[in-house]
Amino acid sequence: MAYQELPTKSAKRIALVAHDNKKQELLEWARFNRELLAGHELYATGTTGRLLRQTLGLEVVPLQSGPLGGDQQIGSKVVEGAIDFLIFFWDPLEPQPHDPDVKALIRIAVVWNIPVACNRASADFMISSPLMASDYTRLVPDYGAVRPRTGGRRERRLPRAATDPN
Repeated sequence: MAYQELPTKSAKRIALVAHDNKKQELLEWARFNRELLAGHELYATGTTGRLLRQTLGLEVVPLQSGPLGGDQQIGSKVVEGAIDFLIFFWDPLEPQPHDPDVKALIRIAVVWNIPVACNRASADFMISSPLMASDYTRLVPDYGAVRPRTGGRRERRLPRAATDPN
């Protein structure tokens, strides 16, 4: 498979998202990691962004609320190469009205091979990685070079003798 190389600078562009029941946890995590986050460009959806700015005193690029399209805005920025890292504290026990958007965002992050932390433990491991403070080249599969798969069911054909009256 062919790959596209996408360089990432040492100052990462990090998207921060949290569902309502996870906002406090994300704020606590961000407060603990404030000095590490200060060296990066931060993006956040709706209320999460406002709370992060107030709590950290750092610049946070505001996006729409998740249910109003913020998750899709982040996904779009991932595709454009404007987001390098996603921290998304989502609530797996609470159904969200915009669950399809959440699934689409995670899918886009995986397609474009960006690091994704969905809980505090994974966020801790990733932000403390030596790779966070260095340049890094992501390898993204060149999906245009991949032969399309033939999917679906094959049409079942009867032998000619069974269909030919002659």
